[in-house]
Amino acid sequence: MITIAVDCMGGDHGPRVTLPACSRFLETHPDAALIMVGLPESLRGYNHPRATVVLASEVVTMDDPLEVALRRKKDSSMRVAITQVKDGAAQAVVSAGNTGALMAISRYVLKTLDGIDRPAIAGQIPNAKGLGTTVLDMGANVDCTAEHLVQFAVMGSALVSVLSGNENPSVGLLNIGEEAIKGNEVIKKTGELLRIASQTGDLNFYGNVEGNDIFKGTADIVVCDGFVGNVALKASEGLAGMIVDFLRKEFSRNIFTKAAALVAYPVISALKKRMDHRRYNGGALLGLRGLVFKSHGSADDLAFGYALTRAYDAARNDLLERVRVRIAHAAPLLAPVEARLPTEAAVLV
Repeated sequence: MITIAVDCMGGDHGPRVTLPACSRFLETHPDAALIMVGLPESLRGYNHPRATVVLASEVVTMDDPLEVALRRKKDSSMRVAITQVKDGAAQAVVSAGNTGALMAISRYVLKTLDGIDRPAIAGQIPNAKGLGTTVLDMGANVDCTAEHLVQFAVMGSALVSVLSGNENPSVGLLNIGEEAIKGNEVIKKTGELLRIASQTGDLNFYGNVEGNDIFKGTADIVVCDGFVGNVALKASEGLAGMIVDFLRKEFSRNIFTKAAALVAYPVISALKKRMDHRRYNGGALLGLRGLVFKSHGSADDLAFGYALTRAYDAARNDLLERVRVRIAHAAPLLAPVEARLPTEAAVLV
């Protein structure tokens, strides 16, 4: 039985979205159980044989500063849900709440894995192949060293191998060009480390990729810092929404365009489904001593259900252990450069 803790109060909509999504998830996953965490008045009356209600007295809002979320609201639904993973009651936790608070509380309660300096958010962006390109980091780390980016690549490889069944996913480094000589010093150094990691079998490095390669599906995984990754995510969501709105308006202009829409309906429906970001909802916070998944704050019940499913798949396929193994194997490449260089005393000996 896979047990997932759910922060039922998180996000823009709270229980109005999380409760229906949880009910639908339990119906389609007979080997799953949920720990529903929330305020008493919000969870009163919720009943399912595979759902346990755990009460909290506080809620982390989307506008709460990190200090408030971490130090003052110690009985928030988010923190209580994360604690279920720490205590071993659940194998994963899902929340649609404040991203910064979720990362901070998760890092404080669960701690990071050995060899990992900074956890990263890994999410998917729709691509032309009908799957999704996994991108990390998506906003947790604005400034990154080359070693951090290599850590992201190793953790992302473990995630994709679990969720897609591809044991050797390709990794692309987001850059302003495909040539190895392009990019700033951090990107150039990251490329060098990734090439070494590919030679040692720690990952499958495709090479440098550009922004359009995310949507082409050129590489299974694209690595970048959190600033760039978050911009790419929001841009893709905006583009998808613009295309869908454009088609809707154009095909409803007059009787002729409406007739054309009827003929093209199967194609339009397929395009809309492929670009539907709800199907890719649920970013993994990688690098922690526990599985944490972040749903979009504005997610509806369908999207939140996909986040639950991603957490379930990760727990069922032992993602945490796979990340540990890959990180341990790649440890020599993940340390800061000073730690990898021999000391003067060691050279003299």
